[in-house]
This record gives sequence, C-alpha cells and structure tokens, in this order.
Amino acid sequence: MAMSPSDDREKNRFSARAKRYARVSTSVGGVAARMAGQRLMGSQGHRAGNAAALASALGGLKGPIMKVAQLLATIPDAVPPEYASELMKLQSQAPPMGWAFVKRRMSAELGADWQVKFKDFEHHPAAAASLGQVHRATALSGERLACKLQYPDMQSAVEADLTQLQLLLSLRKRFDPAIDTSEIAEEISERLREELDYAREAKHVALYQAMLKDEAAVRVPNVWPDLSTGRLLTLDWLDGDRLLAHKDDPLAARNAIATAMFTAWWFPFSRFGVIHGDPHLGNYTVFADAGGAPAGINLLDYGCIRIFPPSFVGGVVDLYRGLQHGDDERVVHAYETWGFKRLSRDLIDTLNIWARFIYGPLLDDRVRTIADGVKPSDYGRKEAFRVHQALKQKGPVTVPREFVFMDRAAIGLGAVFLHLAAELNFFKLFNEAIEAFDVDAVAARQAQALAAAGLNKL
Repeated sequence: MAMSPSDDREKNRFSARAKRYARVSTSVGGVAARMAGQRLMGSQGHRAGNAAALASALGGLKGPIMKVAQLLATIPDAVPPEYASELMKLQSQAPPMGWAFVKRRMSAELGADWQVKFKDFEHHPAAAASLGQVHRATALSGERLACKLQYPDMQSAVEADLTQLQLLLSLRKRFDPAIDTSEIAEEISERLREELDYAREAKHVALYQAMLKDEAAVRVPNVWPDLSTGRLLTLDWLDGDRLLAHKDDPLAARNAIATAMFTAWWFPFSRFGVIHGDPHLGNYTVFADAGGAPAGINLLDYGCIRIFPPSFVGGVVDLYRGLQHGDDERVVHAYETWGFKRLSRDLIDTLNIWARFIYGPLLDDRVRTIADGVKPSDYGRKEAFRVHQALKQKGPVTVPREFVFMDRAAIGLGAVFLHLAAELNFFKLFNEAIEAFDVDAVAARQAQALAAAGLNKL
C-alpha cells in the first residue's frame, strides 16, 4: 500500500484541531451549562428537552462527533434513555465533497496523475458518511471498484471531538453515577482513531478473508494496494441490495439473510476472537443466487473491528454454559474473566438481567424470532432500564471496555433480525459456532489469521 503525499500534512494539526474544538465546544458546552444550571437549581424532569437540544447541536456539526453520538446511543445505558432516543435520530450522512475538492484529495493521495490510474472514476459519490465518502470507479483492467476517500483534517477533528466525548460522559457520571463510563470512553477513542487508518482497515479486510474463506454466504472484497493509501482505500465493488429491500420477502429468504448475518458476526468471534463492531444497515448488502433469491451478504466496511484476547471469548462461553446449566460459579468466573470488580451477589443478579436478555434466544432450543413484539429501535432498552434502576441501588459498576463493541454488535444484530422478522433456531446456530470450543485453539487460529493479514506487525 502506497504512502500518500498528504500523510505528513494531515497529522493532528493544532490549528485545525483548535478550530474544530471551538465549534463543538460551543454547541456541546451550551447544553452542558443548561444541564448544570438546572441541576444546581434543583430542577428535574428536563432531560427530554436537554436531549433534544444536544441532538440539535450535534446535528449541525457533522463529522466524527456525530459518529460518537450515534455510537453512544447504541450502547445500552451509556447515556440516559431520553438522550439515546434523540441521538438515534441523527443522520450520519455528511455533505459530500464536490468534484473539485475530490480531485485535490485524490491528487494528495495518488499523485497529480491519479486519473490515468483508473479507466473511469465517478464524480458524484455513491455514499457520503461521517469520516469519508465512497466513489464508484473502474480499474484499467475493467474490474469495478469502490474508492473510500477520507475527508481532510479528520485526525484533528477526531481528537477535538473525543475531548467533547469526555465532557459528555463526565456529565453523565456526575449527574447519574450508577455506571462508570471511563473505560467506555477509552474504548471508543481507540476504535475511532483506528477507523482513520485505512492501511489498518485494509489489513482488517485481509483478516476477514482469512477467517471467512470457507463461508460462501458471506462475501469479502479484495483490496487494491496500488490504489490505496492511509486515507484512500480501494476495494472491489460488490453488487447487492440494501437489507430493507428484502423485509417483505418470503420467510425463507429473510431467514437466509439472517443466517448469513449470524455467521458473519458470530463465527469470527467464536473461532478467532474477532468481531465486527458496527452491524449498521449501511455496512453490508444482500447478494442473490443465479435464480435471483437472496443468497448471502456482502461485508462492505472494516473500520470498526475489535480483536479480543482469547480468554474474553472463553468468558462468553462460560457465561452461556453457566446460565444454561444454572452453574453460578461458572457465571461468576465469566464476569471476573471480563474484568468486573467487587462482585457481590446483588451485582451479579443485576448483571444477569442483561446476560439473560442477550443469551435468551441462544438458550431457547426452538425456532423463534429474536424478540417477539419489539421494535428494532427499542431492542434492549427495557432491559437496560431495569439494569440501570438496579445499579442505582446496588452500584456503581465500571463497565469493562471490551463490552462496548460486544454489546453494540449484539444489539445491532438483534435489530437486524427484527427488521427481517427472521424465525430461526438461534440455539442451534450458536451451539454450532461454539462447538468443541477451546481457548488455546482460538489463540492459535487468531495468531495464524492475524499473521496472514499482517496485523501482527501493527
């Protein structure tokens, strides 16, 4: 993968960071002052209004802060429910760069003669999001390509916005200390910084090719190294339809898509200790078989990938088996493996509320929906509220950082299954994924896959 001329110029520049910080802090700070004033005056019951004001302020800023806000909204109880509801309404679509701007960005990445390296390059982006935009292109050899181009000064913007994340979460802790979000902030910060590194994302693509090479229902694109840099990632263009285009398909078709989704997320985790932390509807499409029926999914984005210690995967299996067989010692061992501290009986019972919600469909050996009668946007909200109310009495608890994207993936997948109204035997699927589980085997497979992807060098 080539180094771009812009690599040095677009590091975390103080001037760009200061400008971004001023814009974000003005918006977030105004809401924070309002919240603090109401707190000092003893005024309660204004959270809905404050949440709407915060969402409105963030909605005008675009960029990484919106990605952070949306991420917080998908982590159960990271923010109060009123805030989660408003933040979920934010749209991640940023105004796209115009063609003149795109040409300058591409010149910075591939050199002034960049256009001769493509047979065709579409002027208008196929998609525009918080950190960059995607253009369709055609290689000189005729293959169709997806070129993901990062917006300028994103590193500076991310660092400024992460500072504001600390403010948001510190306010949460001050006004509602039942859950300590300090490790959540660290995890979000590390993953968001990784998302800026397209060279690393290219290695994530190679990692998923290694892990899913035998899974025909999940397609992973190839990377084009000569047309990629640290801020430009060129992949195969994979044809497919959006998932919601299939929500009224026959049940068998919807179940096929849901099974492919389950495989794409749980197989890499259970066998390699790797999970895709963002099952967002825009991160995959559905491809069809020769007869036009849905056959599987295309995984399109690899920025948010979490690699876990094999022992963490062991904790997931231990908690599942402990709940399955009523083995309290195994349940406690799982929580301790994950890093929970000062475990009391009351705290364990509280954590089990959430565990039984996540594992419930996986413990039920029958064909079923993931959650009867629940809207995708409400999935997990009731249980998160119950946990929070219990922790107010029995907490506080510090959530280990590994849980951020693990929970996000579980909730996101659940929402996908609800969108599809899929009816599957989740017990059977999960037990096939963890069949003959062994921590040492996971460690060996993980090391081999990381080496194949070149991630052992990062």
